[in-house]
Amino acid sequence: MRCRRVQFETNNERRYLFCALIVIAIYLSPLFILQENAHIRVHDNLDSNLAWYKVLASSGELFGAVKAPIPQIINGLLSRNAFGTEYSIIVWLYALLPTMIAYGLSQALTRIVAFFGMYVLLKKHLLPGERWLPIQIVVALAFALTPFWPSGMLSTLGMPLALWAFLNFRNREDTWKDYLVLTLLPLYASIVLGFFFFLSAMGVFWLTDVVRKKGWNLRFLFSIVYMTFIFTLVEYRLVYSFLFTAEPNSRDEYFHAHLPFWGAVRLFFKNYLLGHTHVLTIHTLFILPATFIAIYFVISKRLWKQEKIFVFLFVFNILLSVWYAFWFYEGWLPLTKRFHFMNTFNFARYHFLRPLVIYASFALALKILSLQGYSWMKTAKWVAIMQIIILGLCNDEFIYQQKPTVKEFYAEDLFKEIKEHIALPQEKYRVASIGIHPAISQYNGFYTLDTYNNFYPLAYKHQFRKIIEKELEKNKTIRTYFDKWGGRCYLYTAQLGKRSMIKKDTKRHLKKLELNTGILKEMGGRYIFSALPIDNAKQNQLVLDKVFKSKKSAWKIYLYKIL
Repeated sequence: MRCRRVQFETNNERRYLFCALIVIAIYLSPLFILQENAHIRVHDNLDSNLAWYKVLASSGELFGAVKAPIPQIINGLLSRNAFGTEYSIIVWLYALLPTMIAYGLSQALTRIVAFFGMYVLLKKHLLPGERWLPIQIVVALAFALTPFWPSGMLSTLGMPLALWAFLNFRNREDTWKDYLVLTLLPLYASIVLGFFFFLSAMGVFWLTDVVRKKGWNLRFLFSIVYMTFIFTLVEYRLVYSFLFTAEPNSRDEYFHAHLPFWGAVRLFFKNYLLGHTHVLTIHTLFILPATFIAIYFVISKRLWKQEKIFVFLFVFNILLSVWYAFWFYEGWLPLTKRFHFMNTFNFARYHFLRPLVIYASFALALKILSLQGYSWMKTAKWVAIMQIIILGLCNDEFIYQQKPTVKEFYAEDLFKEIKEHIALPQEKYRVASIGIHPAISQYNGFYTLDTYNNFYPLAYKHQFRKIIEKELEKNKTIRTYFDKWGGRCYLYTAQLGKRSMIKKDTKRHLKKLELNTGILKEMGGRYIFSALPIDNAKQNQLVLDKVFKSKKSAWKIYLYKIL
């Protein structure tokens, strides 16, 4: 009888797992079917990372020294350390495969690992028991479908798998599989985009056990130190930059403590209710009400002891949003002036723990609801189904329909035509763009004076600022954006503000433009790629060379030559 039950449970589990993987495959299918005709995220993706991978692969500096220059960007003043480690699998995907094949495989790898990571965490540690198999599978599937930041890889979505391994160490149930997880995850995750905060949280967890007199548990401590050590080896370039780079860089002028008290309060509610662009969880409509109803039952029925993990996660989620919002509170200013690293390192990213916390608490909330009677069990079932549906509707192919496709964004045919028209080796001249992201030019092999990077020489930022100084004076938004961050070293104009995706169907013209093209020319600039015509080009020592347009491009490029 027992053998039959085990067999039934195994078959049931396989059936659920198979269905979940089919859903993930359907979710990913537009990337593989449409490829370059797919719509994907632009912000911090097409406008940056995807171009960076291609630039790095073509630079010949994949294994370059920490200070090796990347000639294609800002006259070689951008060092190899500004790009990812060569020990990251994502770097190799883009180096060896076409962009959209690499992108699709990266998405698939991340989502599959996220699914199984959350599933084994719930199954063994948070929600054990065959009874809860549907919740385990559905919540793991929902977690895997969240619209994570693509180049973050497993930086957040790998946390459940890491937590599963750490809890095994904590419970002295570890095997070689746990060491394998802690060894491989750093090869497809970033320490600054998630795991620094996760590992430090694990350190606090270990210390809490010690304070609560549960013993020193050196095995658990060693596992934390071990994964930290692996990350240090993998991210050696980042470690070097943080510890040994003395030259001032663009991050030295990043000022985060600028919000008044009530501004921070508003940011707390925004983050708690809606999330953050880099760690979107789509939790507002269904997960949030489910967790509030569950906490109501915990309070009203005095289930504190039985549901202490859920209560902890519920409170911890609130505290993470409080920390995120108040990291930008102006009250930090005295400390940031005294301790410079508080500006250069983004400690607000502890909120990157929220996807793990939110979906783990969601699973426990569904369990609590299911225990309140048949009607609440049906409610929990429909809440879970609706969460899967809304995540499916948040597929990139749906939400970015109004954005250019990958092919339209990078417009390779159009920029090939521009390259052939200029008829010079690309390394012999420099370009800059107005109204489009410089990543487009970089992706197409052009050497750019403008860029999007958050770690480049501060002296270059100040030199570049002189080109757009008069435009910055006319627009406070771009002046603050450039001066207090400057990661986007763009040819900003007062008229366009921060807009950098001016499509070919625009009827607008640039009027009263004031650029110091003399400095641009001194820096090697010979051409400006403008997404719209410049009415006073002559006053800016510019002459229109030719206009380029293509059905396959989202842009119309006005090629201006600097006199």
